[in-house]
Amino acid sequence: MGLFKSMKDMKQMVAAAPAMVEQAQMMGAQAQQMAYAQQQQAMAAAQAAGVAPVADGDVFAPIAGVTVEQYVAVVKGIAAYNYDQNMLPMLAAQHGIDRASWDQAAAGFNARVTSSPAFAQHFNTLYRQA
Repeated sequence: MGLFKSMKDMKQMVAAAPAMVEQAQMMGAQAQQMAYAQQQQAMAAAQAAGVAPVADGDVFAPIAGVTVEQYVAVVKGIAAYNYDQNMLPMLAAQHGIDRASWDQAAAGFNARVTSSPAFAQHFNTLYRQA
């Protein structure tokens, strides 16, 4: 009896496989659409903050006078304040970055993280080393 049940279960699994593959493909397509939407949203936020898009070669360039290393130091420092985002401008000031420059740099670097895999990898490397 166990053999027949196993065969029946196998038959049901094989019959369900095409639907499962189709569902996985749909989920993959939705994930790509969401990633694209997030990238567009980040780019729009950067443009709203007055950050110009960068060419691939300039992806590591400072924004509003703030280097990626300074940005990482500020972002990493927020852990000491229980990740309270309201403390970021104060931390930036401790690194010699005024509020307007910080706001512009944060928007720009956030856009770069979502739009440039090379920048995201560089940011993650610096963040882990800090």
